[in-house]
Amino acid sequence: MTTPLRLAVVDDHPLFREGVARSLVEHGGFEIVAEGASAEDALRIVGEVGPEILLLDISLPGGGLNAAQEILVRRPGQKIVMLTVSEARDDVTTALNHGVRGYVLKGVGSRMLAEILHSVAAGEIYVSPVVSARLISDLQAIHLAEPKADPLRQLTDREAGILELVSAGLSNKEVAGRLALQEKTVKHHMTRVLAKLNVRNRTEAAMLLRDARGRAAETQ
Repeated sequence: MTTPLRLAVVDDHPLFREGVARSLVEHGGFEIVAEGASAEDALRIVGEVGPEILLLDISLPGGGLNAAQEILVRRPGQKIVMLTVSEARDDVTTALNHGVRGYVLKGVGSRMLAEILHSVAAGEIYVSPVVSARLISDLQAIHLAEPKADPLRQLTDREAGILELVSAGLSNKEVAGRLALQEKTVKHHMTRVLAKLNVRNRTEAAMLLRDARGRAAETQ
């Protein structure tokens, strides 16, 4: 028998929160280990209960994005999925840059939400198609309106160093050993690198780095 996915739900609307929890339990494959209504609750739940996935609203007392950021600083490996009505580009990019693993709009059905949560538990990143399409459209508009910038400049020194090693073919475990970090910390940094570079995987990130070096060499 498959072990249920341990899930915590934090939303300041009790009827909605209870409805989500009930529908997922009825769907099967989930155990609701905690519920909360604020950023403070989210921090407490993660510290005390340690759910596999934290399902978190943005618009709640203390701010869902603030809670996500603080949680992921303390526990880089914690999987967080935002369940929200916000389609704002700033909210989406802030969430992904913090290391959130999923961004889901509240109109989603229970069956689809269950599939999303299982995919996130398996290590995937999910963004609702409507939000993703709007984000891409907005980024394209910005790209056309502004001078071309080097996305690699967005990376911190640590993120750039990790990308350098990943591009050389090292695994997360090997990078962790080289830099004296925990493997989950390397994974967290790589998630942020992918979000900042707007690429889907390590291979695309490595190609972007090689292309940037090629352009730099041509100008010298």
